Amino acid sequence: MLSKGLAFENVALKYLQNHQLTLIERNFRTQCGEIDLIMKDGSTLTFIEVRYRKSTTHGSSSESVTPTKQKKIIKSAQIFLMKKNWWHLNSRFDVVAISPTISSTTQASFKYEIHWHKAAFTC
Repeated sequence: MLSKGLAFENVALKYLQNHQLTLIERNFRTQCGEIDLIMKDGSTLTFIEVRYRKSTTHGSSSESVTPTKQKKIIKSAQIFLMKKNWWHLNSRFDVVAISPTISSTTQASFKYEIHWHKAAFTC
């Protein structure tokens, strides 16, 4: 069985592929943190954080990408670029926020909303 995090990463991946992005790498891990998805959007290398929240009690999925989390993603992206020697590529940081729709009351009819925030934060 897939973990909830991996399941929503798969949802985000399919969504982004349907919007013409190409997967480069997923779950890139460093000592600083992890980048969920690394994809190409045209000529732009895109580092993507996928967030799911079943409730907005403690903020939305988008709001959960705190400045601390952003710094970890940026540092991990720098390591990725250095390892691949891809400094010359344009890049950006996106967030894909997933949340259940208000009408989702049972697992059988579970539906969700996807919000893709391009260039959600910068270095």
